[in-house]
Amino acid sequence: MNARKICYYSIFIALAVVTGYLIHFPILPAAPFLLYDPGHVFLLIASFKFGPKASIIMSLVYALVFAMITGQGGPWGALMNFLATSVFLLVSSSIYLRRHDRNGAIMGLILGTLAMTAIMIPANLLITPLYMGVNRTIVMQLLLPAIIPFNILRGVISSVLTLVIYKRISLFLNEQDTLTIS
Repeated sequence: MNARKICYYSIFIALAVVTGYLIHFPILPAAPFLLYDPGHVFLLIASFKFGPKASIIMSLVYALVFAMITGQGGPWGALMNFLATSVFLLVSSSIYLRRHDRNGAIMGLILGTLAMTAIMIPANLLITPLYMGVNRTIVMQLLLPAIIPFNILRGVISSVLTLVIYKRISLFLNEQDTLTIS
């Protein structure tokens, strides 16, 4: 991994952490404790630009740094954040890597959203009772009215925002790479 990529990864992680720290809000009245933050958009953009391997690295660093800075969820929250983010980014960027056009991006984001939602079902059933101290039965009762819709909405909102701004940022990064090579 070269220094340029490490710098880009760091910038996108920093943008994601700062955005998530400053902007977060509930999107479902049934679950005001589940907060959406648009920080994942920056990680999605970087994953599209740098690929699936980068998505795993950035997801891990992001989850750890976000947990340390915000204190939200402690180690269990960091693990949940890593699982959701890494699956979303990995699936989305893997598909986009194979089909490098707008349709590939859309397909990747849709399947990434579905994969994230799917992985968060067992993750919530196993981890949420440990870190929130609630009975697994309560978590099961929250799956349909809160956890599944939240993850779908989180993926859809992040996907739409990514599609809106990806091309501009990608063109800028390509231009920077061209200037450096010249």
